[in-house]
Amino acid sequence: MRQILLFLILIYVAGDRARAANRPNILFIMSDDHAAQAISAYGSRINQTPQLDRLANQGMRLDRCYAVNSICTPSRATILTGKYSHLNGVPVFNRFDGSQPTVAKYLQAAGYYTGIVGKWHLGSDPTGFDQWTILPGQGAYIDPAFLEPSGRRVIKGYATDIITDLAIDFLKNRRVEKPFFLMCHHKAPHRNWVPDAKHQAQFAHKSIPEPPTLFDDYTTRSDALRECEQKVFTDLTRNDLKLVPPADMKGLERAAWLANKPSSVEIVADGKTNTLTGEALKKWKYQRYMQDYLACVQSVDDNVGRLLDWLDTNGLTTNTVVIYTSDQGFFLGEHGLFDKRFMYEESARMPFLVRWPGVIKPGAVQNALAINPDFAPTFMELAGLAVPPDMQGCSLVPLLKGEKQTDWRTSFYYRYYHDPGDHNTRAHYGVRTETHKLICYWKKDQWELFDLVRDPAELRNHYADPAQQDVVKELKAELFRLKRELKDEDQFADKQPTVGMDGASSSKPGQP
Repeated sequence: MRQILLFLILIYVAGDRARAANRPNILFIMSDDHAAQAISAYGSRINQTPQLDRLANQGMRLDRCYAVNSICTPSRATILTGKYSHLNGVPVFNRFDGSQPTVAKYLQAAGYYTGIVGKWHLGSDPTGFDQWTILPGQGAYIDPAFLEPSGRRVIKGYATDIITDLAIDFLKNRRVEKPFFLMCHHKAPHRNWVPDAKHQAQFAHKSIPEPPTLFDDYTTRSDALRECEQKVFTDLTRNDLKLVPPADMKGLERAAWLANKPSSVEIVADGKTNTLTGEALKKWKYQRYMQDYLACVQSVDDNVGRLLDWLDTNGLTTNTVVIYTSDQGFFLGEHGLFDKRFMYEESARMPFLVRWPGVIKPGAVQNALAINPDFAPTFMELAGLAVPPDMQGCSLVPLLKGEKQTDWRTSFYYRYYHDPGDHNTRAHYGVRTETHKLICYWKKDQWELFDLVRDPAELRNHYADPAQQDVVKELKAELFRLKRELKDEDQFADKQPTVGMDGASSSKPGQP
């Protein structure tokens, strides 16, 4: 009897391993604040990213993928849970409750060997991971400290290289009888954009093309744009611009000097000292910002190549789904801005490149509206698991397979909460459809309406245009339908703005 029972157990274990072997490995690479417009596969005018292009050429590029709350910590919580911020408990920089269900826990329970390395930024220890090595908070670019279950350790070197080393170590030491799910999260290119020496030298003397909207005057837009403190020309600090304080300056005085937002800068060129002010200073600030940002991006690109090469060398390419994304988009001078937060395209749009050999047609492009709550359901379906009913996203797997989707979403809901907060960016929510975007700055009682077909740069607010009132009415109805559907019916749902930016009444209280 004992021999029969042992035989049955061995058969079950062998069957479980066989099933596991047929499920793909999942390598999820996420950078921090990497704008799609800084990837050549997305048509970048400012840099070349051959390794990310490699993923796009061998797989699929999603052109319309968005964060539903464009800020680091909330986006990470949404990616783990498949839920919007109001349900996962992380609307701003809250501590993530690790006791709640996450995609890592589901995959771990289903037999995946799970790991996360790099930036976590959720305040609590990771749960659902067999291995984890994370940066504390934002972490450092140079000689960063890391947290692990065993404690804290400092690793000498540059963060992007180190995080890739840790990812490769995970792959080398994984339990090979199980499929793996690895989240490799880079710190770069997060502010304050500290490149390594190699890539700094590569971009030090490059002149970066300016975006057409760098000198946007915000005509017709809400007060939120004028009031925000994330402007390239006025809000970059001496620390951001890598200005060097006097040698004798120490402690708090030095910190205050670096935090200052300079209205003039002295530079030395050809042995001469020049003081930059006005338009010359504005253009110089943009160049300094972009040189460092792009140098950080280039290191990420190189290290993605290292990971892809390792998969190739070790025979893991065929059965590994590789995804590259960012936790949100980022302004690279568009509208005169840096950072993210706003619902505008540059901020909310995420790069999403995915390679799945034998399934995705090489060089494919997908234009369906995707959102970061879709990521967890996608991982679930890749692992052969049912998507939990409380996840609010949809699996992207049918889109990756090129299947026609007649009932795919044609709109999505966005909400940013952190007001007052960093950069003085105003709270807002909104709806984006395939052709239009409606944004409500509910604390300011102001709206913006953009026609994304005729005005993709979002320069002209049509909210007060009498000819657009039918569109406004339709989009408001869709906005509040989505709020109800997503269970975001807090106190703000009933306090709908009633006055347009021109002061004219736009709707009755409580009606969309």
